Amino acid sequence: MRKDFREIALAAPDLKGKEEEYVVQAIRSTWISSTGEFINRFEKEFSGMAGTAQTVAVCNGTVALHLALLALDVRPGDEVLVPSLTYIATANAVRYVGAEPVFVDVDPENWCIDPKLLEASITRKTKGIIAVDLYGHPADMDAINHIAAIHGLWVVEDAAEAHTALYKNRPTGSLAKIGAFSFFGNKIFTCGEGGALTLNDPGLTLRIRTLRGQGMDPDRRYYFPVTGYNFRLTNVACAMLCAQIERKDEILAKRRNVFSGYRERLNNIPGIGFQPVASWAVPAPWLFCVTVDYAQYGHSRDKLMAYLKENGVDSRPFFIPLHTLPPFRQESMQRKEMLPVTERLAAAGFNLPTHADLTESDLDYICAIIREFAS
Repeated sequence: MRKDFREIALAAPDLKGKEEEYVVQAIRSTWISSTGEFINRFEKEFSGMAGTAQTVAVCNGTVALHLALLALDVRPGDEVLVPSLTYIATANAVRYVGAEPVFVDVDPENWCIDPKLLEASITRKTKGIIAVDLYGHPADMDAINHIAAIHGLWVVEDAAEAHTALYKNRPTGSLAKIGAFSFFGNKIFTCGEGGALTLNDPGLTLRIRTLRGQGMDPDRRYYFPVTGYNFRLTNVACAMLCAQIERKDEILAKRRNVFSGYRERLNNIPGIGFQPVASWAVPAPWLFCVTVDYAQYGHSRDKLMAYLKENGVDSRPFFIPLHTLPPFRQESMQRKEMLPVTERLAAAGFNLPTHADLTESDLDYICAIIREFAS
């Protein structure tokens, strides 16, 4: 145990820039709701990062997915192909519009939805695909878009965990009809709660903005041609995001240093594996992923996580496969879905602390525990 013992959190926001200054500016301007200079600034700057014509700020990442499906006119009885190894919001959003998520296994080479398996799950009810950039690694979007085009399907890119990641030198958020992002407190860029949609289609952008703002006609105030939703993000939240984006290179560099530090220190420990990186990808440094091979390491993933917790180090298991959870289990069993890669990864993988406040001493300590427990 270290003499300077302190709990090491899994995630922590980096708020060392002008977040407070900009929030105070927003408050003093009195524009604290869904109108103000920081909203416009954020949407413009985030579009520049994502390489898209438009960004629409919304109140969280789940809402971003929900709005995308509403804009694409997904309805009850429709099916949407999604990976099972993802956060539950991906599938929940499909259910919000009355459709059914159909689960597809992931590619062991990148842990994202496997394009080679998509066609086997397509039926006459299938309307589209949500491809998740899991743990910051982009999905193989060219292959996914190709399959979708053959079958007349749309694709939504769930880039909630993949701010600034690159796929064949193209930024996440620009790789499908619509991109969806989250700015939850553990994300690379955060405002506590927030989200965004990125896209290039003017018609879809107008529909999303209309639905986001209670269905009000943007050219006729207080006239509501459709039933909409209050899914807007505040000027105060966008003030924080503008401060974060100002420091994006610094924030990314700190997190990449954590990633390289883990790889250097954990390399050559039998049974400890890392997230694979495809040759065409530059992943976002969100949460560092480790897999544990019981036979080689000598302990299970859960035993190692418990030992880390005993020594003050927080960690998080991989997502529980969605097809095994109560809201989706029965339908998945009826479809006789088999997802062996998803189930293997979910049982073996966990995330180590990843944030800008981690010191070299912290990394030494965490990795020494993992090495010590193996012996």
